[in-house]
Amino acid sequence: MKFIISPAKKMNVDTDSLPWQELPQFLDQAETLKQYLQGLTAAELQTLWNCNDSIAQQNIQRLQTMHLQRNLTPALLAYEGIQYQYMAPQVFTQQELDYVQTHLRILSGFYGLLCPMDGIVPYRLEMQAKPMHFTHKTLYAYWGDQLAKALACETNCIVNLASKEYSKCIEKHLPAHVDFIQVTFGQKNGEKIVEKATMAKMARGSMVRYAAEHQCQTPEQLQGFDRFGFLFSPEHSTPKHLVFLLDPTAQA
Repeated sequence: MKFIISPAKKMNVDTDSLPWQELPQFLDQAETLKQYLQGLTAAELQTLWNCNDSIAQQNIQRLQTMHLQRNLTPALLAYEGIQYQYMAPQVFTQQELDYVQTHLRILSGFYGLLCPMDGIVPYRLEMQAKPMHFTHKTLYAYWGDQLAKALACETNCIVNLASKEYSKCIEKHLPAHVDFIQVTFGQKNGEKIVEKATMAKMARGSMVRYAAEHQCQTPEQLQGFDRFGFLFSPEHSTPKHLVFLLDPTAQA
């Protein structure tokens, strides 16, 4: 069983807390993207990144000195989004770190597919970005089925804790023998189940922590997850879609 999660836009450099273990599997492809980005003008980069002047300047400066094999941070510590905050990898035990290194994979528009302890540098490149003057019209086309094939070589069961932007580069390319388990963290709104982005991100990160703490090996073992007021709903779930509903009496 492997979990897949999205990266985060905000990134951090931490070369002291934990040592990185390996270079990313698709480092050559990342190097191609780095060289492509370095060939764009400042205006083209800001358009590609769809960001404000301050963020653009920060990432342009990063690009100017970017080296993919120096000053590396373990991927798990490099991302600073909500999902990572609630995963709280800084306080994982060694057993929990070993678990996520085995069972967790991070998707990336720049690096493709990452193990938690792969050494990376800060970058900005979302999977849904539409590159100009590039060999492919989209990053989905650039990565193709490579990431799904790599995962399929590792496992026959993937638990999706990633956003649609990232999960679709995996789901559409998986061979039939690999189970793809969707997870929903929602609340009832009449007859509908609605997911709220921030709560869902919090729950996704916390589910990775829950799985590491309990050393979960199957999707069924995730049904005990009960954090932030979410409870497993057998009524709304199927073997390939785990639904957790917010208890209306619970306080987030």
